[in-house]
Amino acid sequence: MIPQKTGTDASPENPRTLLDCFLDILAPWQTVFPQTRTFLRAVRQAVGGLVCLGRHTLSRIIWTNGGQFKDWRAEYFLFSRCQWEPSALFAPILQRVLAYCPGRYIGVAIDDTRVHKTGLRIQQAFVQRDPLSPKYRVNFMLGVRFLQASLLVPLFRRAKVGARAIPIAFEESSAVKRPRRKSSGRNHQAAKSKRPRQAGKAQPATPPEAKDDAVEKEWKQYRAAQKLHNLSTHFVQLMGRLRTAFDAAGAANQILLLALDNSFCNRTVFRTVIQGVELIARARKNAVLCRRAEDGSRRFYDTRKFTPEQVRFDESMAWQTTRIFYGGKWRKVEYKQVAGIYWQGGGRQRPLRLLVVKPTRYRKKNSARSCYTQPAYLLTTVVDGTVRQLLQIYFDRWQIEVNHREEKDTLGVGQAQLRNFIAVPKQPAFAVASYSALLLASLQAFGAERGKAYAALPKWRRRATRPSALDLITLLRKEVAEHPELVAHLGLNPTDRAINAAAAA
Repeated sequence: MIPQKTGTDASPENPRTLLDCFLDILAPWQTVFPQTRTFLRAVRQAVGGLVCLGRHTLSRIIWTNGGQFKDWRAEYFLFSRCQWEPSALFAPILQRVLAYCPGRYIGVAIDDTRVHKTGLRIQQAFVQRDPLSPKYRVNFMLGVRFLQASLLVPLFRRAKVGARAIPIAFEESSAVKRPRRKSSGRNHQAAKSKRPRQAGKAQPATPPEAKDDAVEKEWKQYRAAQKLHNLSTHFVQLMGRLRTAFDAAGAANQILLLALDNSFCNRTVFRTVIQGVELIARARKNAVLCRRAEDGSRRFYDTRKFTPEQVRFDESMAWQTTRIFYGGKWRKVEYKQVAGIYWQGGGRQRPLRLLVVKPTRYRKKNSARSCYTQPAYLLTTVVDGTVRQLLQIYFDRWQIEVNHREEKDTLGVGQAQLRNFIAVPKQPAFAVASYSALLLASLQAFGAERGKAYAALPKWRRRATRPSALDLITLLRKEVAEHPELVAHLGLNPTDRAINAAAAA
């Protein structure tokens, strides 16, 4: 068993290594897994999945951990047969990271992401739009969709660095399978001719009416399942589980402010009210909004409608100014706000507030002409909160995109070749939980800034003030090789030569 320690920051009197803090965070995982041997196997895979080189497949992780000459089946059974919940892996991480999130509001960014798959026997995989396709041509990809929630840690309150997003949930959210297309006529006759016939027996013909009724019934069930199982309904369920998890972690008195993109700005999300959970989402510029009807009227909504774009060009409303921390320094942001409005087609009678962020002027270089960013139209359920805090959390939402890039490019989430129905969603969630524990370990060991413990920066990265995922993995790989006594109880004896040999295999 890994000895559990208190999660405090490093100090000159009590120096801590990144590996030590990482193993300390994973110590509560022993209650997640049913046996001690499966717990040790999970920690071993978490370390190997971070320090391995090349593609992050299970076979390469096993080779990195020195198990290339041992039976590998137990490593795969950890995800397909062992009984454990992926959401329980994030509970000890959430409990410790809350110490870095003071204040009334806790920012949480939620977004969906897709991992590529090539196996046609993976039940959760479906053909979907490729988010990396250009605007002028929509491409498609086969993959599995996940819904991720990341806690926005305001590190700018401790040092001159931007916020850090630490994942606290990673759940599979695949679409409902469409029924197979039922054809008739020539295609039906061609398919019928390929069926094997039994000698001396005539094949009974299926009445066309019965076949049409079966097809119609199947499509009705599909449309009903679409309304119950989609990305928005999965988000609503995740919203309730997050509130329960934060209450259990000791944040019952704090309010969750969920920062969302425009795909979640719909009636399914905004009509769901959960105590202690507020929303801020990017809205369409042509969304139809209104105010409350005048006193004495039988109507609830005013007949005069307006859109966020009209508010932006309304010269009678003055632009207001606030300052937020973004891009390494404090910046001035201009905005307009309209409180006490209603979105009849979305939030119904739930009071909302509209925030219109003015486009920001910038130059790619000093001699270039001025460019402008796109305006932002935000709808929030926080009617009385300060605008500065709301905009700060929404601007920090970009950090979840950094999580997605590091998870896929650096950690290889989704590269494990699994097709078991139970293992497909559990292994990526396990890898994301290991990544989240590594981010938290860096805060506990060295603080928010990039100190002397990390490798020297190259000449083209002199201005980096916060360690990246590659910096953390490089340091972890170095400490694993220099301090084998910390991982000896896991059955590991890693060396740089063994790690390089596994990458070349």
